[in-house]
Amino acid sequence: MTINGLDSKVFLAPMAGITDKPMRRLVSSFGKGNIVSEMVAINALSFKNPKTYRIADVRDENYPVIVQLVGGNPELFADSVKLAEELGAYSIDINMGCPVKKIVSNKSGSYLMKDIKLASAIITTVKKATTLPVSVKFRKGWDNNSVNAVEFAKMCEDCGAEYITIHGRTRSDFYSGVADWDIIASVKDAVKIKVIGNGDIDTPQKAKEMLDYTKVDGVMIGRATLGKPWLISQTHEFLENNTVPLNIPIGIVKDTLLRHIKELSDYYGEKSALSLSRKYVCWYCKNLRDARKFRETYVRIDNMEQAIIEINKFFNEENFDKEY
Repeated sequence: MTINGLDSKVFLAPMAGITDKPMRRLVSSFGKGNIVSEMVAINALSFKNPKTYRIADVRDENYPVIVQLVGGNPELFADSVKLAEELGAYSIDINMGCPVKKIVSNKSGSYLMKDIKLASAIITTVKKATTLPVSVKFRKGWDNNSVNAVEFAKMCEDCGAEYITIHGRTRSDFYSGVADWDIIASVKDAVKIKVIGNGDIDTPQKAKEMLDYTKVDGVMIGRATLGKPWLISQTHEFLENNTVPLNIPIGIVKDTLLRHIKELSDYYGEKSALSLSRKYVCWYCKNLRDARKFRETYVRIDNMEQAIIEINKFFNEENFDKEY
């Protein structure tokens, strides 16, 4: 079974400031899984803002990249999707689920769940503007008093979306509480197109639980990949081949973090990479012994050479159990 011609049931979730080119390359290097870009603002892309244009440019990546666009203007969407196609997008995903205030106040993201007419116009316009496959990502609803995911899913299907992704939380939930897998199951039952489930998947086993419980066609994993870029491929192998994931040796954790920082340096430059690496270091060392002390040391480092020294010192097999 393929989803949109892709060869995996597992998707890396789009995360602003996270699923950039360095992260995508790293996740892809571990094995199979579908790669989604970070969110690209159509307002900036349509005017060829250099920073946004670079974010959307996936031409030198040797795996399919689903480029996610966010905005609230159908005409700008038409312009942006054509640019995304020129910049190497494998397919287009329309963000109708982002809960962030800045996005919502621009009549984008989760706001569109309150304006199905506008949401419909956007999907229809995008479909007319490109030959690429189009998908939509949305949530359970705006809040628990306006749960409309099933109605919204049917609208997406009627407008020609090839598949949809539903996060089992409302906009008002943000990322708190427990994702509602029942609403995901209801969406799957209501449409004929492929459905991807998103929410609270943090292990390969949990991914299988969602597939079994909701009968969705695939799963999307976001925050659980932070500090664990191998999780996407592990989940793919577990679902396809029942391969139980092995623990990751601490040496590989260290090498992966160093590779991640190298990718960040190559893409953003060393100064920006050092600043960005602080959040990644926190994720990679989460739950390890003396992690808090290490983080406190790392955030004060002001040069890359010292950063590498401290990483090698902390991720030392003599100081940890052999596996992560």
